[in-house]
This record gives sequence, C-alpha cells and structure tokens, in this order.
Amino acid sequence: MKRSEINQIILDGIKFFDEMKFKLPPFAYWSPSEWKEKNHEYDEIRENKLGWDITDFGSGNFYKTGLFLFTLRNGGADPQNQTKSYAEKIMIVRENQVTPYHFHWKKTEDIINRGGGNLMIKLYNSTKDGDFGSDPVMVHMDGRKFEVPAGTVLCLKPGESITLMPGQYHSFWGEPGCGQVLVGEVSECNDDASDNRFYEKIGRFPDIEEDEPPVYYLCNEYPLA
Repeated sequence: MKRSEINQIILDGIKFFDEMKFKLPPFAYWSPSEWKEKNHEYDEIRENKLGWDITDFGSGNFYKTGLFLFTLRNGGADPQNQTKSYAEKIMIVRENQVTPYHFHWKKTEDIINRGGGNLMIKLYNSTKDGDFGSDPVMVHMDGRKFEVPAGTVLCLKPGESITLMPGQYHSFWGEPGCGQVLVGEVSECNDDASDNRFYEKIGRFPDIEEDEPPVYYLCNEYPLA
C-alpha cells in the first residue's frame, strides 16, 4: 500500500468516527514528531500495538479485501506481563469490503455493530486439519443461543452483536447499499502474532511504499523510547 493511501484512509476514518460521535483517545492524534518525545511511560501503547491498524491482507486492494482498525486497549500477548485481561477495538468496514476467513486459537470475541450500515458475517466451524467444518455452527447473539447450517450468512444490524468462539471461522463485510459500518470488538487479549489462523495464507501488515510522510504512525511503527 502507498503511504498516501494509508494517510487518506485514516483521515476518512476520523471523519466517520466524528459523524458517529465516537471519540478516540489522545494518542490517536500524536504526530510522528510528537512520538519521538514519548518516553517509557507509553510503552503499553508500543508493546500492545494500540492505535491505527490498516491492512489489505496482502491483497493489493484494500477496498476489496481489507480492514481499518483502531485498538483502544489490549492487555498484551504475554500472560505474565498483561496489564489487563481484555481488549477493545473499533473498526470501519466498507460495503463489500471483505475480511478473509480466519479464526482464533484462544481468543473469544464479541463483534458489535455500533452503527451505520449492516454487517454481514459468514460462519463455519473448523476441523482438526484447519478446513471448514460441515457440521452446524452454534451461534451466540445478544443473549440468544441457536444453531445454523455451516456457511450461514448472518446480518448484524446497528446495535446487534455476535460472540465468536475459538476455532470458529468467520468472514465479514458491509452489506451493499447500506453504507459503511462502525464495528466494535470486545475480547480477551489480542495476539496477532500467534492467535490468528487464516484459511488462506495472507499478509497481516501491509508492505508500504513511502510516497509521502505518515500523518500518524500505524501500531507497528512506533519508535522505541
């Protein structure tokens, strides 16, 4: 991805957050020059990768296969050094913008439609070999527990949520014609390094072509204190 594209995605995202009246913490707006002045008091942000996170999953086409995230809080991957036992993210999902099939080995997460359009999510159980299961999927949605056939697509309207269990394949996108979706995630601690199992081999963080300076650092770019 080009840095100019990443910068514009972030600026467009900030506008949408403002429209939805969702406020980000102060560190969201620290410039690269400000980050150079941040000492070890802010290592929790660095170590747990809080902040801006944009990925095209190696597709080369963010608007078709990609995801825009901001990690608000995260206890971290190492249980011995966790400052908290939970994580929270806010995401923007565009119409027909697909997050590829994946599951988490350990993490249980709630995916919440915080507003905007409708979020479509397709579910499978996983097999021991990492394939799609053909058995029915147990669904937990806003206090309701029920089964659906493998490969069912569910629609989360604003205010609705779903709990995704470890080993449960999921892919999601914004319903066409309904606008982009403000999506929340509340979960156990997030560990992108070892807890994600994608159905197809993909890239997690994009290769960046530096055609202009960054407006804000991504969460994997912070300078050391």
